[in-house]
Amino acid sequence: MIRLERVSVTYHDAGRPTLVDVDVSIDEGELCLVVGHTGEGKSTLLGLVNGLVPHFTGGTVTGRVTVHGRDTRTHPPRELADVVGVVGQDPLAGFVTDTVEDELAYGMELLALPPATMRKRVEETLDLLGIADLRNRSLRELSGGQQQRVAIGSVLTAHPRILVLDEPTSALDPTAAEEVLAAVTRLVHDLGVTVVMAEHRLERAVQYADRILEIADGTVRSGDPATVMANARVAPPVVHLARTAGWDPVPLSVRDARRLAGPLREQLEGRQRPSTPKRPRSAAPVLTARDVTVRYGETVAVREVDLDLYGGEITALMGRNGSGKSSLLWAVQGSGPKQTGSVTVDGSDHAGGRAAEARRRVGLVPQTPADLLYLATVEEELAEADRESASTPGSARALLDRIVEGIDSATHPRDLSEGQRLGLVLAIQLTAGPQVLLLDEPTRGLDYRAKARLAEVLSELASDGRAVMLSTHDVEFVAMAADRVVVLGDGEVVADGTTAEVVLTSPAFAPQVAKVLAPAEWLTPDEVADALAVDASADGRP
Repeated sequence: MIRLERVSVTYHDAGRPTLVDVDVSIDEGELCLVVGHTGEGKSTLLGLVNGLVPHFTGGTVTGRVTVHGRDTRTHPPRELADVVGVVGQDPLAGFVTDTVEDELAYGMELLALPPATMRKRVEETLDLLGIADLRNRSLRELSGGQQQRVAIGSVLTAHPRILVLDEPTSALDPTAAEEVLAAVTRLVHDLGVTVVMAEHRLERAVQYADRILEIADGTVRSGDPATVMANARVAPPVVHLARTAGWDPVPLSVRDARRLAGPLREQLEGRQRPSTPKRPRSAAPVLTARDVTVRYGETVAVREVDLDLYGGEITALMGRNGSGKSSLLWAVQGSGPKQTGSVTVDGSDHAGGRAAEARRRVGLVPQTPADLLYLATVEEELAEADRESASTPGSARALLDRIVEGIDSATHPRDLSEGQRLGLVLAIQLTAGPQVLLLDEPTRGLDYRAKARLAEVLSELASDGRAVMLSTHDVEFVAMAADRVVVLGDGEVVADGTTAEVVLTSPAFAPQVAKVLAPAEWLTPDEVADALAVDASADGRP
């Protein structure tokens, strides 16, 4: 179905090739998962499948790529559209209509399908992805996760033989992600659709894969998931737990890991995960929000929410797609609509004033970080951040290198991957040193290594007395980084407590390690590794 023969890709002015001598075949009805660190070339590999690389991106491609018997050198993307459907990292950028139903029908209109067929497929797709209640909604009024499901649906209605997905679950809550991946799996198993998918949240996707393509330093290693994951540089928490426990073969799902975890649970019996706070919390809240309500027409997105954020504490804001998380963040930051309520920072009203002063009080990194980028190069963006914040030259660059390594200063921000752009905007916002930092889905596009660095940066900010709040569906990042979890449901706070108190009792928000080792209360592989290391030291083992 897809054949890459000795393919190398080099972009204009790049110091080295992005992909080198790739030789891979992907069969019909195969779900192929592409993994690798941020910026390693996953999106480039996906772009080869439908001809976007090099017909749209530019650069030099050597070797041969054939898709469904068509050579992409002589068949541009428009001549592959009937067999290849593509969903990119930014759903909103790909929409061409105004409402959900129109977007689902648009691709079929281009293919001149009969109206009766179009109507039937729209209904099937609405049900398949659980978005029937969004049928008449404006696309721009949807949450990021809802937009992502619509984007996937708009491709599925055309019934492509090959489906290319670039981080399809990055903006989805855990339950919605499972629903989307289940739908994709049904397409593979029941209809023989070939799926090529890049995903950073491997804990969600790796168990469904038939094959894994691991990209490292421009080369691609292909193999069955268990074999590749045994020593892959990028792996989900359940695999790291398996490596710590010495399990062989490596389990790829919670179910398989629980079957092996009996001896490990016995070994950990009597030991408890660290429960002391990672850092002292301020006695008084840095930010106080009272009676915050946000409406969009007749829809109430946030309903009379009270919220306190403390210095020294990292708070995760969680909830299903459309529960009001982003609306609450923007209302608290001051740029978003707020029908009722008040927000104070260090006892002063957070309203009005100069933009620079407001930015030093509350900084926000949005879901679409490119909205805050407007200069021609990364270097110019970083220099401007230093100037606006009156920081030492190079401060923003140092922060960026801690979050995402290896970004060329001469690169245009729009040419960065989604994760790299997010890292750049985060560095820009952090340069101002805000008392309160709000982040909306900050781990979209970041691999596990970049997430660990981000957690370190946020921890340092909290240790300096700042209050940090992040809206996220990334339960593994929450387990690693957050001190406290606030859960929204239909615009109201339905849970507020320590990370362990909230996530360990939730089937949706519990991380993989918690599910594997339940009823024992462990959240991350590092906690387990540290406990086993203490046991080994007590026994006199090195």
